[in-house]
Amino acid sequence: MTQNISISPLTEVAFASYGDVLNCDGDPDKIINAGLCGRFHDRATVDVGNARVGISLFRSELRQLPYQLDLVERHPDGSQAFIPMSMDPFLVVVADADLQPHAFITNPGEGINFHRGTWHGVLTPLAGPGLFAVIDRIGDTPNLEEHHYDTPYFINF
Repeated sequence: MTQNISISPLTEVAFASYGDVLNCDGDPDKIINAGLCGRFHDRATVDVGNARVGISLFRSELRQLPYQLDLVERHPDGSQAFIPMSMDPFLVVVADADLQPHAFITNPGEGINFHRGTWHGVLTPLAGPGLFAVIDRIGDTPNLEEHHYDTPYFINF
């Protein structure tokens, strides 16, 4: 049995229960650096519990559509932000508590921050290998749970 998921545009409203959309929409909150830089302040909450915040770099392989989704994961002890280091959009997959997946496509240069405990797919760049800055929890205790779907979902426009 084939299970299909359609990709939706990523909006702050549609994504709100899963995390934060990181973008520079609207006017900056403050102009800094002698008027040459706009600061879009405090766009996401970094939640790491009693651990520390780390910044890592992830390099992910190119994926193709239709994309076969057979795995989601979550981090029960902290949020996880993905900020692309290119202007290429990427696929974002999240799942509700019942593990029903939803798919979004970012705008060029837009990042996301998954709330603590949000089920999500793996990094899925669609325009070449993706390089991402990742801001998340660094700690000594396990912070990863995985769920493998018995029947995969296929994601496409």
